[in-house]
Amino acid sequence: MSPSGHTCDVIIVAAGRGQRFGAERPKQYTPLAGRPILSWSLAAFSIHPRIRRVQAVIHADDRASFDAAVAGLRVHPPVLGGASRQESVVRGLEALSANAPDYVLIHDAARPGVDAALVDRVLDGLAHAPGVIPALPVADTLKRVDSNGRILETVARTNLSAAQTPQGFHFDKILTAHLAARGRELTDDAAVLEHSGLAVLTVPGSTANSKITTQSDLIQMEHTMLETRVGTGCDVHRFTEGDHVMLCGVRVPHTHKLLGHSDADVALHAATDAILGAIGAGDIGAHFPPSNAAYKNAPSEKFLAHAMALLRARGGSLTHLDVTIICERPKIGPHRDAMVASISRIAGVEPGRVSVKATTTEGLGFTGRSEGIAAQASATVRVAI
Repeated sequence: MSPSGHTCDVIIVAAGRGQRFGAERPKQYTPLAGRPILSWSLAAFSIHPRIRRVQAVIHADDRASFDAAVAGLRVHPPVLGGASRQESVVRGLEALSANAPDYVLIHDAARPGVDAALVDRVLDGLAHAPGVIPALPVADTLKRVDSNGRILETVARTNLSAAQTPQGFHFDKILTAHLAARGRELTDDAAVLEHSGLAVLTVPGSTANSKITTQSDLIQMEHTMLETRVGTGCDVHRFTEGDHVMLCGVRVPHTHKLLGHSDADVALHAATDAILGAIGAGDIGAHFPPSNAAYKNAPSEKFLAHAMALLRARGGSLTHLDVTIICERPKIGPHRDAMVASISRIAGVEPGRVSVKATTTEGLGFTGRSEGIAAQASATVRVAI
């Protein structure tokens, strides 16, 4: 419930096929920064404190895709859309009517960049008019052209604005207006209310709230919603009696093994810390404390896989992982390709995104005295802002 005491529900229109998008699946289920586009749109409203209920309207063929997209989100079961966007909105409104809100917001699933401040502006505007939409002034020069692309006239930009969603309405008024407009082709819900003779106000929109229509729109949106981060990791393990060491998930024959609670894979430990650091998720000890008997002799690939799962849960991806192993022995060169392939498999990325290098300390320090092995790692990731 909003601070004014008015209840507000949201309808997310997600029943379209997105034919202009040119993909095998409807665009609302296409991944954006690791999550379906629809998931971003739904999440923005499901966590907003002034929103009571989030109601999606979907195509009959998309229920399985919808269920996967909304996992973990606070949304109601979907209703099935109609043959047109207007009919889909009507079905969404009717689904809300049994416990009708005071206000309703109607939003296109393909606008994943909506934020809380924009939602608040629309809701605040409903205290002054039965309809409110976010809009941006038109900045480009507009040309009216014929079917052959020939310019017919230049259209003056004065008082022109580009409409966005969510569009907000007094629930009873927009339901009545939609029912009366059935059979007419109107371009958006504001036009439906205008057709009924009621006023619609505008509030400032957001450039981040653009609509994804084409593949290039998706690429541009990913650049807007993601940022690059770099994390570093460092780890050291001493030698003890044994016949091999684990490095990057590869068993390397040696005169000793590394001492540790797990399999002591110093390279994977450094890599894990680098990824955790990049997403601000602490260090390996916080997730896998050595005091926990469950991790005794555990394969360290489990740790790296966990860090990658956390990264992906943030809508992120690993751009590059660079690992440097510091030791006099064993020799790393003969095993480098296998180590790259191992990290690639564990992290679920192409081998070209992984680098494994080795160096010595020229006989200096504990590694120079062959008392143990050190490793450093640097992870470059892309994560949702």
